[in-house]
Amino acid sequence: MMKLLCTMQKMLNGTRAVDFLAPLALRLYLAPIFFMAGYNKFSHFESTAQWFGNPDWGLGLPFPEVMAFLATSTELVGAVLLVIGLGVRWISIPLMVTMIVAAVTAHWQNGWSAIADNTFWLFSTERTQGAAERLAKAKEILQEHGNYEWLTESGNFVVSNNGIEFAATYFIMLLVLFFIGSGKYFSVDHWLENKFKCGF
Repeated sequence: MMKLLCTMQKMLNGTRAVDFLAPLALRLYLAPIFFMAGYNKFSHFESTAQWFGNPDWGLGLPFPEVMAFLATSTELVGAVLLVIGLGVRWISIPLMVTMIVAAVTAHWQNGWSAIADNTFWLFSTERTQGAAERLAKAKEILQEHGNYEWLTESGNFVVSNNGIEFAATYFIMLLVLFFIGSGKYFSVDHWLENKFKCGF
């Protein structure tokens, strides 16, 4: 029995020959997310800065222009660096900070779920329950006055709850990249490490 287990473990360990695929997949998954987020902030920079600074309908952050610039540049530059695999461990740090700030300032009060679908979820809040109620009402209106079957042909109708789920997920993915780096072969970091031997 142990011999069989050892043989299976050796076969499993053989997959480590292509372990560079995991960080590559994380990088290529995260890059367009951060690029689009940064590009949207850049395209509407003035309104982004206003939203960052306004305490009534925004985030109420200090120095909103500076904060908006830092978030925008971190996301845009970060997306490029993730794609080419350059300084991935370094850029993961400000990107993680961005995710923490987003989770705490923009999403925390909405609980966990990014999409309103379950009012009984462990981390639901009053806002989560309100989003679920709006979702139920929207479905009711669409079923009565719209072509509901056509509208839901490709998936269920949803309402955003804007919880911390996505920010937390991206943070965890970045945390993995921070510890394991950009991976072999398909990253500039790998070739710099081979050339200079300084632990990229």
